[in-house]
Order: sequence, then structure tokens, then C-alpha cells
Amino acid sequence: MNARWGPDEDEETAEAGDRLLAVRAAEGDEEAFKVLVQRHSPAMLQLAERFMGSRTEAEDAVQDAFISAWRSLPEYRGEAGFGTWLHRIVTNRCLNLLRARRPAADLDTVTEPAAPEHQSSPARAAESSAAVRDLAQALDALSAEQRVCWVLREIEGQPYETIAQAVRIRPEAVRARVFRARRMLTEAMAAWR
Repeated sequence: MNARWGPDEDEETAEAGDRLLAVRAAEGDEEAFKVLVQRHSPAMLQLAERFMGSRTEAEDAVQDAFISAWRSLPEYRGEAGFGTWLHRIVTNRCLNLLRARRPAADLDTVTEPAAPEHQSSPARAAESSAAVRDLAQALDALSAEQRVCWVLREIEGQPYETIAQAVRIRPEAVRARVFRARRMLTEAMAAWR
């Protein structure tokens, strides 16, 4: 079975391939599911890491989401693309984990991009580190629901309707959560303007 697609694969072909693989996996074909996992793991891990703020927690969330997807495959009807369906499962898993954990994140896990050598100085490094720390604190201050909606909208670029489906609320509620998150982040980062 050659289920991998080439670099010139179009989105429609990929979705059709995913649906076929999902049907085969629902029938017990573990190799088909393995291909789906390999195909979607990088994007799902990146999404989860943006939510969780930790690579380790993101890996755990994605692993749990794939286990849940495997168990739920017989219920997958193909109305949405497999990637969209999986995106929803990962989002919900991360949201549940964010709700369950204490709002104290390890700020040392937030990495900052390395500054070009000509811009790095002790003063610039300290300032940059402080800004990253303040942003991490501001993100941690958001409710889990606000953080998930904000990440999906501002970082992932998802439309409000897609976010609403993923978190199972109305698009108006998503807009309100994103608005409140933006306002809180703007206020928290006002000193850095």
C-alpha cells in the first residue's frame, strides 16, 4: 500500500487518501492508522505545543489524542476532513488538560529566539528575557478557554467558525473569548510598547 503522497499532492487528494486510510483503520488496519499518525503528528504536535507551552505536555496530549482517535474511528463519518477531525480531538484534549492543571507554568520552558550577534548584548538579552517572561505570564493568566481560542485564531489563523466547531461553542462566543484575550494581553504587555 503506497499511502504516502508526493510533494505535489493537492489538498483534495490528501483528504480523499485520509478518508480511505481512516476507513481501513476503522476496520482494524493498524498500518493505515500508522500512516495517518505519521502524516498528522507534526502539525498536531505543533498545535498542542502552542496550547500547552511545553513540548513534553504537548507530546502527551497528542499521544492521548491519537489513542482517542483510534478508539473513535468507527464513529468518524468523514463529514469533515480527517485532519480537521483530529485537530478537534487534539484541541479538546489540550483544553481539558489546561483546565485541569494549576495556572502555574514553568516560565523557564519558554524559549526565546536567539538574537543575531550584532544585536546581542547583556542589556538587550535581559530586556528580551523579561519580555518573554511577561508574555508567558500574561498567557498563563488567560483562562484555558480564552487561551485555546486565542491560539487557534491568532497563531493558527483559524476562522471563528472552525474554532467554534473545535471547542463546541457558538462563533459569537469564540469572538468574545478572543476579544477578551487580546484585551488582557494588550494590557499585560503595555509596558513593552
